[in-house]
Amino acid sequence: MKKYTNAILFIFVFSFVTLHSQVKFNDYFIDKTLRIDYLHIGDAKAESIVFDKAYQYGIWAGSIKNLIDNFDNGRYYCKIYDVATGNLIFSKGYDTYFGEYRTTTPAINGIAKSYNESVLIPLPKNKIKFTIESRTKEQKPVQIFQTDIDPNDINIIRDKIIDKSVRVYKTHVSGEPHNKVDIVIIGEGYDSNEDMKFIEDMKRFTEIFFSQEPYKSIQDKFNFYGIYKPSEESGVDIPQNNIYKKTVVNATFNSLGSERYLLTEDNKTLRDVAAHAPYDAIYIMVNTDKYGGGGIYNQYATFVNNNVWNEYVFLHEFGHAFAGLGDEYYTSDVSYNEFYPKGIEPTEPNLTALLNKNDLKWKGFCSPDIELPSLWEKAEYEKLDKEWLPERAKLLKNINDLKLASAPESQIKSAEKEYQIAEKKRIEKLDKFFAGSKYAGKVGAYEGGGYASQSIYRPMIDCIMFSKGKKPYCKVCENAILNMIKFYTE
Repeated sequence: MKKYTNAILFIFVFSFVTLHSQVKFNDYFIDKTLRIDYLHIGDAKAESIVFDKAYQYGIWAGSIKNLIDNFDNGRYYCKIYDVATGNLIFSKGYDTYFGEYRTTTPAINGIAKSYNESVLIPLPKNKIKFTIESRTKEQKPVQIFQTDIDPNDINIIRDKIIDKSVRVYKTHVSGEPHNKVDIVIIGEGYDSNEDMKFIEDMKRFTEIFFSQEPYKSIQDKFNFYGIYKPSEESGVDIPQNNIYKKTVVNATFNSLGSERYLLTEDNKTLRDVAAHAPYDAIYIMVNTDKYGGGGIYNQYATFVNNNVWNEYVFLHEFGHAFAGLGDEYYTSDVSYNEFYPKGIEPTEPNLTALLNKNDLKWKGFCSPDIELPSLWEKAEYEKLDKEWLPERAKLLKNINDLKLASAPESQIKSAEKEYQIAEKKRIEKLDKFFAGSKYAGKVGAYEGGGYASQSIYRPMIDCIMFSKGKKPYCKVCENAILNMIKFYTE
């Protein structure tokens, strides 16, 4: 009972905040989905939007009660206005692949790229104004695009969702989509002989999901659908090892130049495949034993099916994609430059710049008498982490060299095993350090988070959003997840 006290308090506050913005679904919408595709083009300094196509299909999977997103999270916001009345009738915050690209060195150097993106909304009854807002570095929303869309336009694509190669499996269905969190898991890199493997993996990861709180205690709030479409080849692109595979949604490692970052730029294909089931959240389950994954808020999450850390990745990335949680770690290499500008409060619910310690966003969760900022054993942690980096680099280089040289599989497996043993010892040492800290289990504001050693703070010294391993979400992250679940399931 104790663990839900804060969640109940938060739900009360959330209900008060959103009460004024309730929109009656039947006044403005029909129970179908309208997918709006557009091109997002630009670099670090400039961006533009070009409308592509609109698609009408299926039922609306989301809530028919909560249509206005008041979470104030994500780099972008889609807002829908009824043209006749001017009323805001739908909104949603989200992040994008392009939004991450803007923080990389190529984008800063003026190299522009184009990404296909989608926004899903319930089908409007009448003409709407579709707008997209982008946040400035100061987190101020600025409208960057608008267009009118008439739901009766003959150019809206209304093809039936038919693909004879696609099979949909229901591994956990607890009710109608409107008041459940509907999750699709799309198989990537499973060939035509691996359908049973996909089914087994789908069941396994559904069980893993429900082994973790807060999901474990509220299983009746979720629906899980597995979508299997055979890939031409088994596996996935690993460019750094000169491995390229023809797969369903074209996922690849080395996304944005990070060897472990696993994403797809093929949004259109991803959405076409996902449309075979109602969904609020997309998982891409990648058939590989290489470590990696990714998660973009209100877009999708990726994870691998056959790595020693796959459970951790599966749960960690869902925190990003579903609840908009930020990465709390700060010592690992990433491709971003100043992902969180100094002196600006992050929008993520589990990160803060602590600009005003009396107005900390998770103040209600702080442990009694905790000092802010909370002066944890940061130097000792960084020393432990730094000791691992040279050994890690040496072991990984050996593995990559063996793969590039097409060494015998047994030799590669032996090198990978050596790395796993060394990394496990390192994780055990860190877990012992966290358990022995005087701040263990206490909510405060701990410096180091969001890829920055200084000026960004996280709620607890350890969390599944901070370090690898079988561990819980911290109290603040768990509350953010519960809040999002409530939004979809009321």
